[in-house]
Amino acid sequence: MVFLKEFIKKESSSGILLIFVTLLALALKNSFLSDYYSAFLATPVEVRFSDLHIAKPLLLWINDGLMAVFFLLIGLEVKREFLEGQLSTPGQIALPGIAAIGGMAVPALFYILINIDDTTAMRGWAIPTATDIAFALGVLAMLGKRVPLSLKIFLMALAIIDDLGAIIIIALFYTVELSTLSITIAITALGVLILMNRLGVTKKTAYVFVGVILWVSVLKSGVHATLAGVALAFTIPLNSIDENGDRYSMSKSMEHDLHYWVAFFILPLFAFVNAGVDLRNVSIEQMTTGVPLGIMAGLFFGKQIGVFGFSWLAIKLGLAQIPEKSTWLQLYGVSILTGIGFTMSLFVDSLAFTDSNLYQQADKLAVLIASFGAGIVGYLVLRMTRGNH
Repeated sequence: MVFLKEFIKKESSSGILLIFVTLLALALKNSFLSDYYSAFLATPVEVRFSDLHIAKPLLLWINDGLMAVFFLLIGLEVKREFLEGQLSTPGQIALPGIAAIGGMAVPALFYILINIDDTTAMRGWAIPTATDIAFALGVLAMLGKRVPLSLKIFLMALAIIDDLGAIIIIALFYTVELSTLSITIAITALGVLILMNRLGVTKKTAYVFVGVILWVSVLKSGVHATLAGVALAFTIPLNSIDENGDRYSMSKSMEHDLHYWVAFFILPLFAFVNAGVDLRNVSIEQMTTGVPLGIMAGLFFGKQIGVFGFSWLAIKLGLAQIPEKSTWLQLYGVSILTGIGFTMSLFVDSLAFTDSNLYQQADKLAVLIASFGAGIVGYLVLRMTRGNH
């Protein structure tokens, strides 16, 4: 439970920082400093080692490289929660699991119904299915004891399952033409990692070294590079014996070490480079049609309807129980907060529409509007509830 409270505290603090860097990015993009901001994103960065050559602008190094570390952390969290945490038994997984399914299916349906006649727009159907756990828990943190710990755990578990769903979606729907050689190297690297796990290897550096090889090969393969982070996480030993014969969890140790870097550097940096929307090029007419409308409707309405509706149905059918010491209004307020897609939605958006100017950035603005809207309304609804001690 101490580990859980520490996790929530870190994620909450990160959410507040995300708000600040987002506003900073918007201010820079819409001021006389706009060209400098754009030039910063386009800074060329190259790595060359013999015949291996990787050249990308800084923006893609962050989206493909640093976000792989974020997905490594997500993978470690998913593994821990499913093996011994809040999702380790059918009773614990029932409510957040069912709610997460509704929270992904209904927003996608909203988006599809609005954009069904546009083939290009349909690539973005998964954008409103995501939940930003850091931002959502940041809102809950501002409410203090008005929200019981059980609801915070529910939101965390739901978001983790949501992230797992996003990983599956990225793997299945956002993979381009594959390179046979790179895929072969990636599979070999993954096999080595699994073998190391089975042999009881307890050196972090060994896993990191092979993990880097895995990331580079996945990057070159056509599969999105962030999935290498998830694959690496699933091979990190959860429980093992170190050289002194003591029980040791490399997975938990690595998760603890990565939390600060992800929460206070990687996610804020990702938000800073992706949330800079040029508002001068976006009209109200653009925001009320097609992709932007589908994103806003999916995140703000689809999320709360899907999460609360599926939760209500599961509880009424006896498949799950309402979180301890919580009320229906509080559950509804948390359901609204799941509409905060923010960093995860922006990430999926960058995969769906690789041309950032395809919709004059109205798609990114839609993510920001819906996320802030869900955060404000969810906060106000939960603010109306009585504290639970």
